[in-house]
Amino acid sequence: MSVEVSLRHNFGRFALDVAFRIERPCVTALFGPSGAGKTSVVNAIAGLFRPDAGRIVIDGRVVLDTQAGIFVPARARRAGYVFQDSRLFPHMSVEDNLRFGWRRAPVPTGENEVARVIGMLGISHLLERKPASLSGGEKGRVALGRALLSSPDILLLDEPLAALDAARRAEILPYLQRLRDETKLPMFYVSHAVDEVARLADRIVVLREGQSVAEGSVFDLLTRIEDGTGIEPVGAVLDAEIAAHRAADGLSVLAFDGGSLIVSEVGRAVGGRLRVRIRAEDIMLAREEPRAISANNVLPAAVSGVRLGAGGQADVQLACGATRLVARITQASLTRLALAPGVPVFAIIKSVTVDSSS
Repeated sequence: MSVEVSLRHNFGRFALDVAFRIERPCVTALFGPSGAGKTSVVNAIAGLFRPDAGRIVIDGRVVLDTQAGIFVPARARRAGYVFQDSRLFPHMSVEDNLRFGWRRAPVPTGENEVARVIGMLGISHLLERKPASLSGGEKGRVALGRALLSSPDILLLDEPLAALDAARRAEILPYLQRLRDETKLPMFYVSHAVDEVARLADRIVVLREGQSVAEGSVFDLLTRIEDGTGIEPVGAVLDAEIAAHRAADGLSVLAFDGGSLIVSEVGRAVGGRLRVRIRAEDIMLAREEPRAISANNVLPAAVSGVRLGAGGQADVQLACGATRLVARITQASLTRLALAPGVPVFAIIKSVTVDSSS
């Protein structure tokens, strides 16, 4: 299922000019600072906003074409929308909120679908409660369920974690990952949080001041330093496979396209796949392979790019097999090690964030 979006709109002090195309069902993050135009884009996809000019096509179905005079109303677009503030009906129970979406679905589904969504989101114990008695994370899961039960062709999530504290975000992120893996719906996820994007997104559209300045895979854009269109803070996201568990050491070995990583033991079976995030600040560089060192991960690599930054810092892009990493070091270290494209190095990885629930 492909999604094509092209929008132009003059808000007066702000002009929106965005165009991108998603070729397959995946999670696409609309990423950028506040005021970049992210919510305007999802509102246009949902049919809540009519731009001056544009065209939106969802799986071959034209829902907006200003030149042809086509504007399919929101109720007919089959877009499930999860707002930042959940927007649950306060006078209804959780079950009634869920069934509100289910009863209005343009393609009816059976009771088994209601049960499946409730089970997937882990909200069976909440069904009799009213929204006022729910935590922020619980409200978010119920809002997700209501959107899913409307039988959408596309799912839109407008910063659903922005109003939550760290504990509530940690509570709901695994459900969003499960949603990504099980529903196979095209999802647009609005965010300005790199951690969320790194864990959830397959592709990223970067917006700045109403313009779409870059589009690509999460694995590419988080390591892109060469043209200023990447994402800050830079780092790397790897797709890895659990190769082995070293139970005696409390460690697991992860294989990726460039070598292997040793991490704290993950509670998943050998052969399972997960995402790994490595921050640029957590990589040290050496011209010679270090000996007698406490770090578990020392990977051979080659410098593929260098970017000088503010405050005497430098970002060094590395080719580690077919995988790109980025190390953030001082410019003094860059000079002392004589680092330049093509120079072989060893990447010493101090810390790895493993997304064991993906």
